[in-house]
Amino acid sequence: MTDLTLPIIGIMKSPYKEKFGIPRQPNLVQVESYIDMLEPYNDLLAFEGIEAFSHLWLLWQFHDNKNQQQTKFRAQVRPPRLGGNQKIGVFATRSMYRPSPVGLSVVQLKQVKKVGKAVRVYVTGSDLLDGTPILDIKPYIQYSDAVMEAQSGYAQDEPERKQVVWTEQPAVQKQQLLQQHKISAQMLGELEQVLSLDPRPAYQEDETRLYKMHFANIDVGFLVQPDQVLIQMLALKPA
Repeated sequence: MTDLTLPIIGIMKSPYKEKFGIPRQPNLVQVESYIDMLEPYNDLLAFEGIEAFSHLWLLWQFHDNKNQQQTKFRAQVRPPRLGGNQKIGVFATRSMYRPSPVGLSVVQLKQVKKVGKAVRVYVTGSDLLDGTPILDIKPYIQYSDAVMEAQSGYAQDEPERKQVVWTEQPAVQKQQLLQQHKISAQMLGELEQVLSLDPRPAYQEDETRLYKMHFANIDVGFLVQPDQVLIQMLALKPA
């Protein structure tokens, strides 16, 4: 057995600044992000014809695992969707703790754009942490990649969403930051989509616990009720 070395062709720039809060699958939240292509892959000729495709496959590396250097194979993991208590085979999950730290996501292509000397691939629907290394980009082929009758085990149905409610003080802070152009309405809409999915670990059900999350350039604190997510705190993150 030999190791395989793959080049990193780009780096994802995303509002997801920490693993907590990232949707568990792509396209659950229409967050905009972009891939900053690295040399020599930052060549617009490499993207000629890509505008004819609405969606792309991203092949990427799980680069922020605490036990990334583990040498012992873990045959079973605990998927969050099953409450974090039930073990199943690693190859029956999309867990980050796997033999090869490689992820696969479908995203919607917005545009490929040259910004100064940089080439950026703008997408929506990504579930990638800011700074994620991109290993490859491939077009999504609708007739072969979409299998409408597919069975998806414990993840057959899209997760339910909760109503997101701004309590009094953070609602005032939100308006102030909007007026000062320090945040955007688009970013707030993306944040609300993320929170509506209830980003807590599945085994945590404490309705009195204040959870905190770093998203884009803000910190947000929230409580989770049976049908609602209550935003309790909003603060601009220091640059």
